[in-house]
Amino acid sequence: MAVALLDWHGERWAEITETSTAVVLFTGDRAWKLKKPVCLGFLDFGTTEARAQACAREVELNRRFAPGDYLGTAEVRGTDGQVCEHLVVMRRMPASRRLSTLVAAHAPVAGTLRQVARILATQHARSARGPQISEQGTRDALRERWADNVLQARQWTGERMPPGPLDPAMIEETEELACRFLAGRGPLFDARIRDGRIIDGHGDLLADDIFCLDDGPRILDCLDFDDKLRWLDGLDDAAFLAMDLERLGAPVWAEKFLACYAEYSGDPAPVSLRHHYIAYRAFVRAKVGCLQDDPAGRHGARHLAEISLRHLREGAVTLVLVGGLPGSDGSAVAGKIADRLGYAVLNSDRIRKELAGLPAETSARAPYATGIYTPEWTERVYQELLHRATVLLSRGESVVADASFTAAWQRTAAVTAAATVSADLVQLRCTAPWELAAGRLYSRSGETADADQEIAIEMEAAADPWPDAIAIDTEDEATGLHVESVQRALRAIHPHGPPAASRSPRSYMCPG
Repeated sequence: MAVALLDWHGERWAEITETSTAVVLFTGDRAWKLKKPVCLGFLDFGTTEARAQACAREVELNRRFAPGDYLGTAEVRGTDGQVCEHLVVMRRMPASRRLSTLVAAHAPVAGTLRQVARILATQHARSARGPQISEQGTRDALRERWADNVLQARQWTGERMPPGPLDPAMIEETEELACRFLAGRGPLFDARIRDGRIIDGHGDLLADDIFCLDDGPRILDCLDFDDKLRWLDGLDDAAFLAMDLERLGAPVWAEKFLACYAEYSGDPAPVSLRHHYIAYRAFVRAKVGCLQDDPAGRHGARHLAEISLRHLREGAVTLVLVGGLPGSDGSAVAGKIADRLGYAVLNSDRIRKELAGLPAETSARAPYATGIYTPEWTERVYQELLHRATVLLSRGESVVADASFTAAWQRTAAVTAAATVSADLVQLRCTAPWELAAGRLYSRSGETADADQEIAIEMEAAADPWPDAIAIDTEDEATGLHVESVQRALRAIHPHGPPAASRSPRSYMCPG
C-alpha cells in the first residue's frame, strides 16, 4: 500500500509504502525503512532491540550487492531523548527505473540483465561458504522444502469453499515430478556441494527490487530475516529472477539472464537443474500468492503454479532409446533429437570400437555375430552404454542411447537402468522401407557402423518384438533433414508440448 503525506499548504511532503513487516517513508533523495513490531513465526520484531538488530543486519547484508545505496541506520528519539525506534536509511530509487516496470513496458533490458548477472556471479564467488551453509544445498534439504510448500499449497486447492486458485491434480503432478527429479540426482547435488556452489546469496531476487540506473543496476532488499533461506545454490539464487521475469511475460529475457549468469559464474550445471530451480521458485511464489485476497493475486498464483509445472515437465531427466534395424537412420534421428534438446548422445557403435581399441571410423566388418559382434561382445557394449547413461542421468543430464535395441534383454536392461536413477524412459523404433534402408546401407562409407544389407537381414530375422516402442518412420527425406521424423520423436518425448526454447547449450549463450 502506498500513500502520500501533505503538509499544511497541501504540498507533498513524503510518500509512504507499507508491507506486512515494514513502513518505508520517501523524502527527497532518501528512503527510511521502519520495522513493524510484529511476530509472524518466521520473524520476530517484537522488541526495540530486535528491530535494531534487524536494521543493522539488513544494511550489512544488502551492502554486498548495493554498497553505496544502504547508507546506514538511524534512531528515532522521543521527547525524553530516549531511543524509541530504529530505521534503515537508503538512497531513494526512481520508481520508473524498476526492472519490472521496464520489462512490462518492453524496454530494452539486455545490458542491465548482463550487469545484474555479473554482479550476482561476482558476489557469489566471494560469498561465505561452509558446512552449515552447504547443508542447505543438499538434496534432502531441498526435498524437505518442497514437501513443506506442497503441504501448505494443498490448503489452497480448488476443493476449498470458495474454490482456491490451485488445482489438486496440478499440485499432485508437481509433487510427483519434483520428488522424481530429486530421487535420482544424489550425485548431482553432492557435486554441487563439492564444487562450492552453495553460498550465502541474495535469497529474494525479484525484478521489483532491481533498479536500472545510468551508472549501473542496483540490487536491493535481500532476504535478511532467516540466514538458512539465504544459504542456497548460486543457480537457485539466479533462478529466482529468471522465474520472476517469466512471470512478467519475458521468458526470453529469463533465459538470457541465466545464460549470462552461467557464463560469469563458470557454472556447468545441467539444464535440468535450471528448470528445477525455476520450478521451485515459481511454486513457492504461487503458494504465497494464494494468501492474497484480491482476484489478481489469486490468478497470479495459478499462473505461477503453471510455470512451475511446465519447468518440471521440461526438466524431467530422460533416457531416450533410439533403435531400429540398420538403414533405418536411427543415428541421424538421435543426433537431431540431441541437438534440439541438448541431450547427451551415447552411440553403441562408437562404444564398441572404443572397447576394442579401434578408431571409430575403422572398419570391423565381419559375418553376423562374429568378430566384435558376438553375443558376448554385444552384451559388454550394452552394459557399458547403460552404465555411462546412468552416470550422466544421475548428474541431471538426459541421454539419447543410439543402438539397435533389437533384443528384448537390451530393452529390459535399459528399463532397469532408467528406474535405478528415477529417469523417464522413452522408447523409439526407427523404421524405413527395405528399399530405402538398403540404399542407405549401400551408400555408407567411412562411417562408424559396420552393418551391411546381409547383416540387416539376419538382424531382422533374429529381432524380438518391441511392443513398447513408438514407431518413427524415416521414409520422408524430401528435405534430407528428417524433419517430420524428428518432430514425431519430440512429441513422444514431450507429450505436453515442445519445450519453450531449445535446451541446446547454444541457447544459453550470454548475449554480447
